[in-house]
Amino acid sequence: MLQFDNRWRFDSPGPIEGDVETGFIDLINRVCGQGHRQTILEHFKSHFAAAAGVPHHVSSNASWAASDLEKVISEAAGNAPLFIDAFYAACERLQQQNPEMALPDAARINRVLADAGAGYQIDPPNLIATRVHIPIAVPDQAPSLDTQAQVLIDVALKASESALGEGNARQAVQEVLWLLETISKAFRSPQVLDGSIQGRYFNKIIGELRQRGRGHQEQILQWMMTLHGYLSSPTGGGVRHGVDLREGIALQIDEARLYCNLIRSYLTFLIAEHDRLSRRSL
Repeated sequence: MLQFDNRWRFDSPGPIEGDVETGFIDLINRVCGQGHRQTILEHFKSHFAAAAGVPHHVSSNASWAASDLEKVISEAAGNAPLFIDAFYAACERLQQQNPEMALPDAARINRVLADAGAGYQIDPPNLIATRVHIPIAVPDQAPSLDTQAQVLIDVALKASESALGEGNARQAVQEVLWLLETISKAFRSPQVLDGSIQGRYFNKIIGELRQRGRGHQEQILQWMMTLHGYLSSPTGGGVRHGVDLREGIALQIDEARLYCNLIRSYLTFLIAEHDRLSRRSL
């Protein structure tokens, strides 16, 4: 068994790349050439079933065993670390039971992971994440925002991180983009710029703030509007209005991580700016 962050055993940091599934199945088929095919397939099937959290049932013959193995591999693919651990542990165990059998070692498994861009590598006894998502911190307490706003912030950020962990790129970005729009409405408060911000929607509110900004503030707000517009567009991120089926491109998980961190940085800026303007009006 490989060693890695125990939290990943209960909350997936993301699914495995599809090419890893294909690569591991190919390696299993090569191993099957050295012994009784169904017995070897059942051996790997039991390990992947454990990773998927489903019971292992012995198939009626080798053909069904191969089909059932592919099914359980697909189920286990939702959690990349457990998926890799299942294959590695199955190889280690089979080697112990059959010392004469040639099995993929850590280096060969790492080659499959690297070719697929899986973001993990094995350094026995550890599984190392080579592409870890570290979210930009958003203030735990926003001084000038009320308790209800803080609850909305916490819920949306947690939902976004959960979606990233499940490999749901669109939902992850959608949660923080919605939060960006929600926080922007706090600038319509009478305590901010004497209540002069009249826009009801994100672009109008941020546009009015930009007109009152200077230097870096003006540029940051422009970048914010550009990002929001791109992610909302059907030919951009397609997060708010759906993706254009001819010209749109669905978000990939690595792109979603980048966008989530960009939006989180803008959230931090807006919260600090709201606090600054609120204190200035006192």
